[in-house]
Parts: sequence; C-alpha cells; structure tokens
Amino acid sequence: MAKVEVTVSEDLGGERLDKAIVALVDGASRARVKRAIEGGEVRVNGRVLAKGGVVKAGDVIALDDVLVKSADGGAAAEPDAPLAIKHESASVLVVDKPAGQPTVPQRSDETGTLANALVGRFPELAGVGYSPREPGVVHRLDTDTSGLVVVARSAAAFEALREALQSERIAKEYLLVCKSEGLPDDGTIEHPIANHPKDKKRVYPCIHPRDVMRYAPRPALTRFTVVRRAGEWALVRATAARAVRHQLRAHFASIGHPLAGDVLYGGAGAADAASAEPVVATPAGLGRHALHASRVSYDGGGDAALAFDVSSELPADMAALVAEG
Repeated sequence: MAKVEVTVSEDLGGERLDKAIVALVDGASRARVKRAIEGGEVRVNGRVLAKGGVVKAGDVIALDDVLVKSADGGAAAEPDAPLAIKHESASVLVVDKPAGQPTVPQRSDETGTLANALVGRFPELAGVGYSPREPGVVHRLDTDTSGLVVVARSAAAFEALREALQSERIAKEYLLVCKSEGLPDDGTIEHPIANHPKDKKRVYPCIHPRDVMRYAPRPALTRFTVVRRAGEWALVRATAARAVRHQLRAHFASIGHPLAGDVLYGGAGAADAASAEPVVATPAGLGRHALHASRVSYDGGGDAALAFDVSSELPADMAALVAEG
C-alpha cells in the first residue's frame, strides 16, 4: 500500500492532526482520516500521536493513500450480486459476508466486493461512510474472515454507529478454531498491537516491555472461552470490542495458538513474533483462516431504528473441524 507524506506548514502548527491532514492532502476524507488516526494508522515523525493530539510546524505526517478519496466516485454498483441480509431497518443493515470476499474495493475498477453488492442493492449508500469505496460500511472484515458487517443507511446513522463503535457500545463476538492442546478453558489476552516493523501485511503483538517502548502500540483486549474441543482442535468464542487490525489472529498466535489455516500468523508467537516465519497447520478442506464474526449487537442508544442483535451460524468449513461425535 502506497504512503503519502506531507509536512506541516507554519500556518497549521498547533492544529489537531485530523484537521491538518484534511488541509494538506487534496481529497482526504475527514471521516476516513479520523478512523485511521483512532486506529493508529497515521504516523507523525514516525510515531503514533495520541487521540486529539496537535501537530507542530515541520512535523512529517505519513498516511496510506487509501485515505484519499478517489475521483471516480467509489465502489461500482452490482445490482445482481448476491447479498445475505440478516437485519434491515430504516437506519441499519447487518449483512453476512462469505469468506473470500473483500469488504471494500482497493481499486476503482474492482468488483465482487461486499461494497459493490451493497451499493447495487441500496444506491443511497453511495454518499454515506468513510469514503466513496466504503458505502455505509461501519467496520471491515479481512477478506478470508466470514461473518457479520454493520452498514449505516444514512449519514446520521453512520455518525451514530461510528461513535458507538469507537466507544465500545457495539458488542462483537467471533468464533474461531485453533489447536486445543494447552489452551485454557477461558482467558484474556492484553498484548498491545503495533504495525509490524518488517512486514506491512502483518501486525505485531508487543509482549516484551522493550517492544512497547519501541513501537508505540495500540491497546488491544481479547477475551475468550472454549465452546468445545474435538480432537486436536478447539472451537473458541472471543470478544474484542474495538478489534484493531488483525487483533484476534495476532493475539492467538502470540499465545502459541494461531488460528487453523492462518498462514500469515502461524509462526508469529511470543518473543520472536517480529521475525518468525509462518508455519501453520492447514486442515484439509479449509482454504482460509478459521475466523467468523458470529454476532453483533447494539441497544441503539435510545433510537430503536439503530438497535440490532444479529447472529450468524458457524460456516460449514469451520464446523467440520470441530464436529461433535
């Protein structure tokens, strides 16, 4: 992913980081920039700036070029694309994304993503969201992660749901499969997560205090409970209120239990996570990492049209690994 670097001018010294970026980068999406800052994806002089932080004249800001709006208008509509709608109200959609489908396109000519299907079925979403390529999408899932995605149907609903997500009032549950041996029946993983120092495709769980000092990671909390064990595998229910990028995958790898089929994080464990080469067991019949977003819920914050509580069944490829009997 290409990087954009800009230098803060004298007149922008003392401005909040998000306002400075919008002023300096033509076409920058304010909402998308705010989300990236909150997720630790923007660097100032090589480090993450605290939320609400201000910049000084001469500071160098580095950000991904996907934070810049595309001039082509975003995701192309595909009215006939399949779309599994699990919940629909005047303000919110909850849709079930299959494994293998990207949530949003990375290029203006890309099709087959969830976003293409959404704007094809609901054209009004085209003006809603973080950017034109993310029509109404409140949060993403990795391409090979299956499960539930929350979508706002209006600008007002989007702002309300974005705030609810950031303040951890939208509950999210996941089901995953990992090796059973040595995994406790329940537990908590609190390793903060940084951008990987050597591999942009991965993130880095900072286990050692020196890494926390070195890489300025974001806080990350995962709680889990084993649902059942079947032979060498365990089916696990996990919660991560905000779920920074790759959080569950990196967290379970950091405790020596990478997700089944996760070739990216299979060997990234404990102290050598920054340099380990992935080595993972990939069961027959599983062509992806075994992670499914199984439930999302929100009480609406007093607005019934924003409320939802939706569940999605475990997909067949994961269920086969932990079949009872």
